[in-house]
This record gives sequence, structure tokens and C-alpha cells, in this order.
Amino acid sequence: MVIVESPDSASAWRDTIRQASGETLDLKAYEADMRHLIDTYIKADGARAISDFDGIGLLDLIVKSGIAAAVNGLPPGVKKNQGAVAETIANNVRSKIIKEKLNDPAFYDSMSALLNDVLADLRANRITYEEFLQKIADLATQVQSGKAESTPKTLDTPGKRALFNNLGQDEALALAIDAKVKMARPDGFRGSQAKENIIKRALLPLLGGDAAEVERIFSIIKAQPEY
Repeated sequence: MVIVESPDSASAWRDTIRQASGETLDLKAYEADMRHLIDTYIKADGARAISDFDGIGLLDLIVKSGIAAAVNGLPPGVKKNQGAVAETIANNVRSKIIKEKLNDPAFYDSMSALLNDVLADLRANRITYEEFLQKIADLATQVQSGKAESTPKTLDTPGKRALFNNLGQDEALALAIDAKVKMARPDGFRGSQAKENIIKRALLPLLGGDAAEVERIFSIIKAQPEY
């Protein structure tokens, strides 16, 4: 006798086997937690501004209005949870770091390391939540401005600061390379190997004849709109 299973029966058996094999996840055990997360963090209300500044980002708000105003402007489901606040601000800082890293690798790598240290200190209870907010506000200010508090005033453009940060903080060399690039660069040099080589040849003596170092610094110069 041949037993013919209905399509629905076969499908049910496949699902049972997959669950038993660990190939699928039974979400029933997680439904209560999922409902809690949805109720806590997801709202169906209409869009609203998180601050009095139209279209302003969280980092801008921290810089212009202070950390307290920035935290107060977060959605209710976030701001009532210290861990959620910390992660929200940290993620905004990290997003800015990732976006800008190619423009100034050394600076943003250092900012990333500082961010990791501050988060580690908070999670290990080495600093209080209030101390975290102050540290993350200082860090956000530096990340948003693209410069450290100790940056020399002569480095008054992003390009100069990027050169400084990626040349071992050698101010004189950074200024010399900035001047040389502005003097030697041909119009529309990006994407033209011949024109790019003109700049590279001009940089070679300033960088001790090190071709690899020229390539490294040139990639930073190329990423700077002012050049």
C-alpha cells in the first residue's frame, strides 16, 4: 500500500526536521522579549524633530547645545535607558569616524581607539555614567571638528591638519608639503596618472626620496577637497 502525503503534511514534516536539526529558529520562546523590545524602542507615531535645530545631527547638537540637551532630545525609549543612550551616542561617533577616516587616517584611528577605551571603561564600571557623558562629549567635539584640542593654530585647514596628523605631527613638514602641493598641482589632477605624478615628484625630496611614503601621503592629499 502506498501512502501519499498531502503537500501540507510534507511541509510540516520538513519544518519539524529543520527545527530538530537546528536549521531553523523557533521564535515562540522569544516572542515575549520581542514584544518588549518593540514596545520599548519602536513607535508608530509620526516623525518628530529630536531638537530645536532643523536637520541637525546628534554630534552637531552635542557641540552646539551640550551633552544634556543631546540626551534629552533622544526618543523616550532610548533616553530612559543609560545603556541605550551610551550606545546611541557611541554609534553616531563611530559612524562619523568611519565616514571621515580616509581623509585623515591617523587622526580618526586615534579617535576610534579613544572611543573604544571610553566604552570599555563604562562597561567595566571604571567610570560613572556621568563621567562617560563628559568624555564622550569631548570626543564627539573633536571628531566633529576633525581636530584635537592640541592642534597648532597654523594648521587652519583640514588638509594641513591631515598632513600634520599623518606625518608624525611634524608641523613644519606638514606646512611645507601643503605649500608644495598648492604650487605644483595641475588642474584636474585626480584620475590623470601624468598629472598625479607631477605632484608625487614634487613631494619626493620632502619625504626623503621614499616612494612608498610619497604614495601614502599622496592618497591623503587626493582625498582632501582643498587640493
